[in-house]
Amino acid sequence: MGEQAPDGDRPDRDRTSGDGYLERVLPPGQQRREHLPVMHYGPVPKVRDRDAWWIRFWGHTSNEVGAVRDLSLTEAHTLTLGELDTLPRTRVVADLHCGQGWSVLDNVWEGVAAREVIDRFPPAEDVTHVLVYAEYGYSATIGLEDLASPRTLLATHLDGRELTPEHGHPVRLVVPHLYSWKGPKWFRGWEYLTSPRRGFWEERGYHLHGECWNQERYSYQEP
Repeated sequence: MGEQAPDGDRPDRDRTSGDGYLERVLPPGQQRREHLPVMHYGPVPKVRDRDAWWIRFWGHTSNEVGAVRDLSLTEAHTLTLGELDTLPRTRVVADLHCGQGWSVLDNVWEGVAAREVIDRFPPAEDVTHVLVYAEYGYSATIGLEDLASPRTLLATHLDGRELTPEHGHPVRLVVPHLYSWKGPKWFRGWEYLTSPRRGFWEERGYHLHGECWNQERYSYQEP
């Protein structure tokens, strides 16, 4: 299993204070919390049959010979959780930063790197963004470059244990350098796009990119 270094999303993540104590540098406007709170859109799904949880990938895609095809949702590439389990697994130690101003540090996420799935179901060359989907119709806009980061993960485990339902079982998306609304629990797939389309919170005034170190919280901050 591959493993990424702790929170490699920011090179100046630690600093030494005057008394020699090593302090964690948080993104601007963030305060540390010890435990992940339970926050989400909609009720917690009851996943009684893990084999029935399908993940779908569609939109502006490419095949193994480079031919472009626009796949509808009904034509989507699919992965079962069993198939996801067969892909190479990795472990990422990363902080989680909420757009509401709190951070939980050094979470140990385990799962499949998103770029493994991108390689399996590649986008067309002119794709710039994806719209990621979760249960109950939730969606979020993510740049393709952010999705392809080696630290972006389809996570099934947290701190050595299978995700609980409240924290996204059976799978959630983790994008450590973006605010956490970009990484939904109960992940259902993504759509490849040639231009950004606003998701649930982006339509309600939140930032299209959502990079936490630049404090990109709200749409009025966009260029």
